Amino acid sequence: MTWMTWRQFRAQAIVAGALIAVIAVVLLVSGLKLASAANAAGLSGCHAGCAADASNFIDSLRGGIYQMLFYGGIGILYLAPALIGLFWGAPLIARELEAGTYRLSWSQSVTRTRWTVAKLGIVGLAAVVTAGLISLMVSWWASPIDDALSLGGTNGPVGNRLSPLVFAARGVAPLGYAAFAFALGVTLGVVFRRTLPAMALTLAVFAAVQVLVPTFVRPHLIQPDQVTRPLNPAAIDTLEISGPDAQMTVLASANVPGGWLLSNQTITPAGHVFTGPATQACIGPNSTACTNWIGSQHLRQQVTYQPASRFWPLQWAETGIYLALAAGLGLICGWRVRRRA
Repeated sequence: MTWMTWRQFRAQAIVAGALIAVIAVVLLVSGLKLASAANAAGLSGCHAGCAADASNFIDSLRGGIYQMLFYGGIGILYLAPALIGLFWGAPLIARELEAGTYRLSWSQSVTRTRWTVAKLGIVGLAAVVTAGLISLMVSWWASPIDDALSLGGTNGPVGNRLSPLVFAARGVAPLGYAAFAFALGVTLGVVFRRTLPAMALTLAVFAAVQVLVPTFVRPHLIQPDQVTRPLNPAAIDTLEISGPDAQMTVLASANVPGGWLLSNQTITPAGHVFTGPATQACIGPNSTACTNWIGSQHLRQQVTYQPASRFWPLQWAETGIYLALAAGLGLICGWRVRRRA
């Protein structure tokens, strides 16, 4: 059964291996140059007081090949789990059910359980290993950029590794995504018994989950930190007045080096979100008078964020959720196969 599964899967495995080899060569050559540029910028061994050098290094990447490769790596790690679910997961059993070839296997000495476990185990392991290798290479390549951002460098053309865009393309999270996408595809293939509907639904469900989890789940996997401090009028970078009642939106800049900013609000001394109304000093052309009036309101800035030190705890927590979902889908798949006449 193992040999038969490998023979059916070897074409996909060869294609995946070739793509990994190409990615490895590109990232190795450019990654060594990127690391050398980071060292030349004075970031090697720097642990404090490096924000200016880090910002200069990040800004030097704007619009160049490194920025393109940075986003290219993110794109690959977003696509890889989805493609695994579509082309490895959905057709794995659905194709056998469509063609009727499953009857030949079940008429032999191989039990349905062993048949299902062999397919899920071999191809599922290949899916996780593939995503893991790509994530390892991309994370290594991007480490000089991630380190510069953790030292206080401005985001410039890129986001730090805790930002929603980058988080899914770092660490161990892609392994969980690949396992979940694969198990989702296989299970939907068993349920619908048709390859194309299973592929379409796999893509739709996986894309929806990838949007919902970072929006509603990830911010609360670990209780975020919250800091409340007096509002610095000189740091205000957003001041908007709208509506007939002159409601105000006042926001001051918030810098969370290497962290994930969840919310930045201006609140009143009573703890309510400040909405004005605006005084005549802010409606008129005198910006200094408006700044002075805002300072007299004794407003406070409330910042909620996940610090940079939470990267790995959040990675493991989210990966665990996806692996648990994959295991649950695998059990459903096995149950559906056993009860099929």
